[in-house]
Amino acid sequence: MQVDASIFKAYDIRGVVGRNLDEAVAEHIGRAFGTEALKAGERAVVVGRDGRLSGPMLVAALAKGLRSTGIDVVDLGMVTTPMTYYVAATRGKHGCHSCIMVTGSHNPKDYNGFKMVLAGRAVYGEEIQGLMRRIQAEDYSSGKGRYGQMDIVAEYTKRIVKDCKLARPMKVVVDSGNGIPGASAPAILRAMGCEVIDIYSKVDGDFPNHHPDPSKLENLEDLKKIVHATGAELGLAFDGDGDRLGIVTADGKVIMPDRQYMLLVKDVLTRVPGAQIIYDVKCTQRLKPWIEQHGGKALMWKTGHSLAKAKLKETGAPIAGELSGHIFFAERWYGFDDGMYTAARMLEILSRVADPSALLNSLPDSVNTPELNIACAEGEHHAIVAKLQEVAEFPNAQEVVTIDGLRVEYADGFGLIRASNTTPVLVLRFEGHTQAALERIQAEVLAQLVRVKPDYSFQASAH
Repeated sequence: MQVDASIFKAYDIRGVVGRNLDEAVAEHIGRAFGTEALKAGERAVVVGRDGRLSGPMLVAALAKGLRSTGIDVVDLGMVTTPMTYYVAATRGKHGCHSCIMVTGSHNPKDYNGFKMVLAGRAVYGEEIQGLMRRIQAEDYSSGKGRYGQMDIVAEYTKRIVKDCKLARPMKVVVDSGNGIPGASAPAILRAMGCEVIDIYSKVDGDFPNHHPDPSKLENLEDLKKIVHATGAELGLAFDGDGDRLGIVTADGKVIMPDRQYMLLVKDVLTRVPGAQIIYDVKCTQRLKPWIEQHGGKALMWKTGHSLAKAKLKETGAPIAGELSGHIFFAERWYGFDDGMYTAARMLEILSRVADPSALLNSLPDSVNTPELNIACAEGEHHAIVAKLQEVAEFPNAQEVVTIDGLRVEYADGFGLIRASNTTPVLVLRFEGHTQAALERIQAEVLAQLVRVKPDYSFQASAH
């Protein structure tokens, strides 16, 4: 089987439908994954899909490939990514601890892909390359698996409503950006006792209003306006497949996920005192002292949702969080990233105060840039980071952390250069306690980058 190697990414399989991803590729992915699942002692694989137009075609082919190996398929239909994770997390004793979600996540509408859990572990890195090699060799098990359907929404809703209790009703606006969370999130929030004004809840793979990616500030403009116009306490925005959450306050401020995480961490530490708290290298410098102030042990880790899940399992930490908005609860939940569950936990905390926006706005903050990308040739970005780790000099820095690129720590901020694991770009982020600190740190770090890549270019702006 000839397959485009570029679709086999670090954390998932992802491509452009009609160009390097089609029914044949999906069927072979099913055959390769089914073979691995059988080897791992699994009897069934859960499949789900988001609202993308290519979803039904790809799921049908995927299920055909899985069943051809002898593995049974449990089809959830159109659901959020966390719902597929939920079934795999709760059906292990039935030999069904594996799942594949067909989703393009936050990519443009012509993309689609496959997020995978095998026998309870996120599939990433070398295991994804192993699937590619199995497909190229067409080395598959053979059998006749069964096919069944399951509606999980009611059970999943009940589980969240039972776990997360509001101290008082809250009025919220929910923007699902025509992604799959629109089919369930407003109803779950109402079941929790919220008054919900929902926008763009109709699932539409053309995304006619705006792209379902709350990490891009322009996608939150409509939400801000409606929160203001309706006098709601909060605005919640979900990404296309429901594993990330955006938050807008009543006064129109966007609370970035690394600051949302502060409230969640503080709450978790009241029940798990002294616990290790995991966060990724892109998060604010304000996070570590916050964790320590509330009795936790701060552990900075690599960026990547699969890497976070693995570290959570390895350390036994109760929670992990990333700047991108992936929040992983092992305390009271199952260790996977879930935007809906994160929203429920956040509302549980915020319902205890009279003015949720004031509490959110009071969280420690700095002046920072958004994530900045520098385009590179394929493979060049990793070579640049390796060279920087070897030659870069930061005499004014307190520490240089090299677990994932270079994070250069100063007394009043940090600079980050790392290689993306999903596209050939350098990812940069700068933060200062003041605007002057931000500009100084950015200048010092970029002066070292120039030594290795003199022709770099990006657009920098603070928010």
